[in-house]
Amino acid sequence: MQGLSWCNRQTLQNTTWEDVQRRVSAPVKAAIEKVMASLDGGVLSRDECLLLANSEGDDLFGTVIAANQIRHRLVGDVISYVVTRNINFTNVCFVGCKFCAFSVGPRDETAYFLSLEEMEHKCREAEEWGATEVCIQGGLPRNLPPFYYRDILRAVKSATPKMHAHAFSPMEMVYGVELTGMPIREYLLMLKENGLDTLPGTAAEILDDNVRHVLSRNKLTAAQWREVIETAHQCGIRSTSTMMYGHSESYEQWVNQMLLFREIQSCTGGFTEFVPLGFIHDNTLLFAQGLARDGGTLTEHLKVHALARIVLAGSINHIQVSWVKLGREISQLSLLAGADDYGGTLFEENISRLAGSTAGQYTSAAEFQERILDLGRVPAQRNTLYTQYTYPAAGSAGSSGEKTQVA
Repeated sequence: MQGLSWCNRQTLQNTTWEDVQRRVSAPVKAAIEKVMASLDGGVLSRDECLLLANSEGDDLFGTVIAANQIRHRLVGDVISYVVTRNINFTNVCFVGCKFCAFSVGPRDETAYFLSLEEMEHKCREAEEWGATEVCIQGGLPRNLPPFYYRDILRAVKSATPKMHAHAFSPMEMVYGVELTGMPIREYLLMLKENGLDTLPGTAAEILDDNVRHVLSRNKLTAAQWREVIETAHQCGIRSTSTMMYGHSESYEQWVNQMLLFREIQSCTGGFTEFVPLGFIHDNTLLFAQGLARDGGTLTEHLKVHALARIVLAGSINHIQVSWVKLGREISQLSLLAGADDYGGTLFEENISRLAGSTAGQYTSAAEFQERILDLGRVPAQRNTLYTQYTYPAAGSAGSSGEKTQVA
């Protein structure tokens, strides 16, 4: 695997920081031990974060092992997942993101737009399948009815009152504000009153406007993304945080984004998790035009999860792998490099698949459990907010034991 002789499950599972620290350079060792002493990545200076982001060889090995050990001390040995259904209500979009192979024009033969009745049906199906969450996002079609996002939420809650609605990216929030003319705070509160539970922290990509202009010149700005997220948190609407890597960004921009998320979290406490999202290049205009590399390397996959664990320690303590982008093997390695959450079952993932991902559209709870047990860790189905966990009965993948409330 790209010359990383230590990058296998057996080595990562059986190596401790005490085993590897003698091989690590003095500056990297000092930075890691500061975090291990406090379990708070906030003790690191920006320069120390950059040092870890640029680590290679034994320094990277040590960073990965340390991240896994910090993960164990912060959140234990549970690897969680959520049973969720993706609902992409339309693929029609005018934004034109160059990294997206999902969206089409309104006259494209593959264009679709789900009715509210169809969305109600999908929610009822999801509930029958045991889902506790629906994740709703879509393209941005022109002339969308001004209160359509509200109407979607009403349909979801009418069909499945107990379903958690994890819905609409900050880009969709900005579009909703444009359509209605409402201030962002009032718009978010209106959606909350109609059933919005949490917000996906997607549309972040890299929160640097120079990079964003290349990725999509029509996308919301970094400042707009931050405003939506901070306002949502202030309204009691929590969100995920994300970063897309493996295209045209730098390690310095990784650090900038993680430090920005720490800053927001210190003010709002609203992030539930951090999700690194590997760029899938195959069918994208961004790659075809020579504007991006062909996705993250194995080194980058391990590094981004390990770096997030260390830098965000004590701030955002759940680090999720995107199995649909990484596939089984690299997802498992990333879960040995500091991550603790497998994400969602999804049921019908479309966006990564159309960009060229081959990891599939669905992973069952039983399959998650098998993969987690294969790592010697503890599987648990969680709710969206990480406040309730269901543990499978011992030796019985797919069955559930007692529900446990956690803080």
